[in-house]
Amino acid sequence: MIPVADLAYLHREQSAELEAAALRVLRSGFYLRGPETEAFEHDFADRVAAPGAVAVGSGLDALCYSLVALGIGPGDEVIAPAHTAIATWLAITHTGARVVPVDPDERTMLLDAESARAAIGPRTAAIVVVHLYGLVADTDPLLELAREHGLAVIEDAAQAFGACEGERPVGSLGDVAAFSLYPTKNLGAAGDGGVVVATDTALLERVRMLGNYGERQRRHSELLGHNSRLDELQAAMLRVKLRAIDRFNAARRARAASHLEALSGVPGIELPEPRPGTLPVWHQFVVRVDRRDAVREALQARGVETLVHYPEPPHRSQAYAGLVDQSLPITDRLAQRVLSLPAGPHVDDRAGELVCAALGEAVR
Repeated sequence: MIPVADLAYLHREQSAELEAAALRVLRSGFYLRGPETEAFEHDFADRVAAPGAVAVGSGLDALCYSLVALGIGPGDEVIAPAHTAIATWLAITHTGARVVPVDPDERTMLLDAESARAAIGPRTAAIVVVHLYGLVADTDPLLELAREHGLAVIEDAAQAFGACEGERPVGSLGDVAAFSLYPTKNLGAAGDGGVVVATDTALLERVRMLGNYGERQRRHSELLGHNSRLDELQAAMLRVKLRAIDRFNAARRARAASHLEALSGVPGIELPEPRPGTLPVWHQFVVRVDRRDAVREALQARGVETLVHYPEPPHRSQAYAGLVDQSLPITDRLAQRVLSLPAGPHVDDRAGELVCAALGEAVR
């Protein structure tokens, strides 16, 4: 079976370094808010051309704290794409603000400025742009739109570490950006974690306080904070993995290029379309097909695992029942047609050929 992801493969060649890093932390007696986390934050900020970064307990917390640090809360509305992981919406809802969902551009599957413009109202406070699947959303027009209306732009970069708009890395395109370090992400921990980056150092300080009981000074809480901190063990291993991320992202790009070439022109398959001038990191390689479930079964029978990101749009979930009453036809169509193929660094040329051949047979 060719899996969609193989986390053990990603760790195998760095196993000696990872084990040494873990042992170093275990022997140090320092497990939270220590030198490993500080060094990781510094290295991470450098990679996304930001003056600073704050590591927290999860990608959801990173996005939620980004919003709260901007002053977003009850009475506010936040525009977000409807085709996204539910975490994007949950972060907004947890602030007390209301999600205003917008159908994405059907071709790119990403939020665009014209759709966002139509959703702006008197209570709109921010726009969350999601770099979904490791593709780069067209952030500049959204930023221009936001400046016209006095709104903040938050990048949900959970799936896009290492992606670029020209020479500008994702994470430096908006006012603040939130990343996930969940194990399946391109830069993933051996547990959970998240990172916030921003140019505003005061905002970053608020994020740090929110993840540490609202404290700036120990035992003196200034904000209604939480407990959400990346631990030293994860930080030490992430520092090791950070050194290899460019190579692994390059492998993803190479596999995506071969998939695009092999599947181009095959009837019944709609391929992803990265925007010209961008450098995606292909967290997922997502095609669109009709009769998706039947295609999945056929691929499974041929030894190819697939996943669906995401079968249930947030507005169709029980969590948002009664909270969102809006027609989102593009999102509904995508939820019925998207299919994620194996395309990570673990997929060699032979496996890639098998994946594409199997998909071609399945859609026929």
